[in-house]
Amino acid sequence: MPELTPLAISVLALLNERPMHAYEMYQLLLSRHNNRIVKVRPGSLYHTVERLAGQQYVRATGTERAGNRPERTTYEITPEGNAALTRRVESGLESFVYEYPLFPVVLSEAHNLEADDAVLRLRRRVEDLDRWLADVDEAIGLARSSGVPERYWMAADYVRGQIAAEREWLAGTVERIESKDLEWLSRKTQ
Repeated sequence: MPELTPLAISVLALLNERPMHAYEMYQLLLSRHNNRIVKVRPGSLYHTVERLAGQQYVRATGTERAGNRPERTTYEITPEGNAALTRRVESGLESFVYEYPLFPVVLSEAHNLEADDAVLRLRRRVEDLDRWLADVDEAIGLARSSGVPERYWMAADYVRGQIAAEREWLAGTVERIESKDLEWLSRKTQ
């Protein structure tokens, strides 16, 4: 049985709420800012829904057309899909899996840049992280003020913690490079 992708988990979770068509799923994921934790593109979402239907985790319940828009097929989660979602959430919560992100790779090769260039680029990343933190804080604030129970947005709080930790580590690393506490050889002398 193939493992559910993050997008497949999101699709099954949405259909666990209620039946809907793929475009509605896409819009809902964006409105909930889930695109910050799952890579969401219309094409990949439609493909995921089709794959889940082939696995009999979802099934079509009907097709509708509104005005000149294309036909939209509404899907619902099946009992098999619900069981697969539950299994995947259980295993994902209890087991750590390293996901091989790009940043540690490029960070391990940052020594190939001159110190000033590395500092400039790390400062830009810190600025990006500051913007992400502000956006996440805004989303969390909106969820709180709207009375959304925390269990529905606790992933945002987790993401916030990750971003804040990276931001603080990077800011400290920039300071260490600039103060020469972190030795940085020139590319010319390596």
